[in-house]
Amino acid sequence: MSALNVELVAADRKVWSGEASMVRARSIDGEIGIMPGHTPILGVLVEGDVVIKTESGERVATVDGGFLSVDHDTVTIVAETVTESSR
Repeated sequence: MSALNVELVAADRKVWSGEASMVRARSIDGEIGIMPGHTPILGVLVEGDVVIKTESGERVATVDGGFLSVDHDTVTIVAETVTESSR
């Protein structure tokens, strides 16, 4: 199974990077789910949770907005502030 290469970045630091099977986030157009093979997209994020499903479980981070870019199974999420929480 192919995987996504994900990078979650706040204005002041790289929060997390690694492989994931899915990413879920809230955009201005509603919730979006990204899986391997997704078409390229650039979305504007609203305040809410970003969920990254990895082999070892889910990583959850709350963002204050920002954007999400998908291209060739690479997902980049950039926000001004990112707060990680545990599930």
